[in-house]
Amino acid sequence: MAEGLVIELPGEKPLLLTDLVLDFTGTLALEGKVLPGVAERLKKLAERMRIVVLTADTFGTARSVLKDLPVEVHVVETGSDKEIDIVRTIGASKLAVIGNGRNDVPMMNLAALGIAVIGPEGCAPKLLTIAHVVTRDITEALDLLTNPLRLKATLRG
Repeated sequence: MAEGLVIELPGEKPLLLTDLVLDFTGTLALEGKVLPGVAERLKKLAERMRIVVLTADTFGTARSVLKDLPVEVHVVETGSDKEIDIVRTIGASKLAVIGNGRNDVPMMNLAALGIAVIGPEGCAPKLLTIAHVVTRDITEALDLLTNPLRLKATLRG
């Protein structure tokens, strides 16, 4: 089991993140293809965290394009399925979530850390209002987890 990622914020209890749940379509991928720079970042993060991809799999490619990466892939129908299927099982207090779509709102509402990505397919406005951090693309979001001091700088009170 990976040791997790610790984020220390001044005046707050350290946040231990053991699991990362990611959306696929619009977050990790564009038109069913993994975006550049994502694979190597996922491999690096998998050394510290369990990574789960929850997706409605709009283009039907998630399992095949992610098969060589250290991630679990779960195809779901709705945002509520994302919440029920995995997020509640993992436990929100140790969970980081990255997404861009309206169906990511339920799981981001539960997560200890939510990162919204404004990628090539845009981002649902509701997600922007509940995220702890908003990034311009998925590589920036993954880099925040790879280097927790960046998160500390953004989230400190």
